[in-house]
Parts: sequence; C-alpha cells; structure tokens
Amino acid sequence: MISKYRIAGIVATIAGAVLTAVLAQSVPQNVASGHGEILLQTAQSWNEKTYTHYPTGQPQLTTIRLTIAPHTALPWHTHPFPNVVYVLSGTLTLQDKASGKTLVVHQGQAVGESVDDVHRGESGDEPTVLLITYAGTPGVPTSIPAKGEKAEY
Repeated sequence: MISKYRIAGIVATIAGAVLTAVLAQSVPQNVASGHGEILLQTAQSWNEKTYTHYPTGQPQLTTIRLTIAPHTALPWHTHPFPNVVYVLSGTLTLQDKASGKTLVVHQGQAVGESVDDVHRGESGDEPTVLLITYAGTPGVPTSIPAKGEKAEY
C-alpha cells in the first residue's frame, strides 16, 4: 500500500513539472528594444496656434476611434484641451471656421487639434477612421458643439 505522504510527493512532483513547462513557454525567447517612431510632437495646433493652457486637476486620458462616412462633414465644435488625431484610414480635411484655413491629413499621419477654436473635419471619397487621444480631466467633455450644432460624436 502506498502511503498518503508518498502520493502527496508524487502529486507535488507532477504539479511542479507542469508548472515549470507552462512558465518556460511564457518566457520570451528574445529580449530587445522596440523601434520607436515619434508621430507627432508639437506645442501648437494644426492651425498654427500655440497651446497656451493645460487643464489642472487629475489627468484623464481618453482615446476614441471615430469613423466618418464618405463625403461627410462633422458638426462645428471645439475642444477644451489638447488632443492628437491619427488617421488610421481615409483622409481628413480639417477646417477652421474663423480663418477658413484647411489642412488635409492622410492615412498614417497625426496632427494636433486646435483648442477653443471652432473647427470641423470632413472625410473624402472613402470612410475615414480616426484614433483621437485627449489629455483632459474627469468630468470635462472632450468635444463641445458650437452654438446650434449637433455633437461631434
């Protein structure tokens, strides 16, 4: 008859072997630095206005994936703090309402959006997919519709 201590020892040995095999599979085969490419580093928005203020309080990062149908203009709006738009696909034409300035941003490009200036984006011939990252604070909306306009999203 096998003693209960011998059975416990066998179970522990098997469990240890299984755990070692699992851990060995999850350890990376190679450790190396990744390749970093700065997509945007700026102190001003696309319409050449310098960022003059930054929210105070607890920071809150928000990232939104926004899809705009072809040949569609978003409603006029503002942002209360800096944000970055990265075009995943399609093209985005940014329009500044006061100055009439425009900027076309293509797939793979990033741009700093304007703060407190009324603007909008417009898609091209195909759907435009954006990745937008806001550096704001809790309780403050990321986008504010201009008077009489619908929400941006």
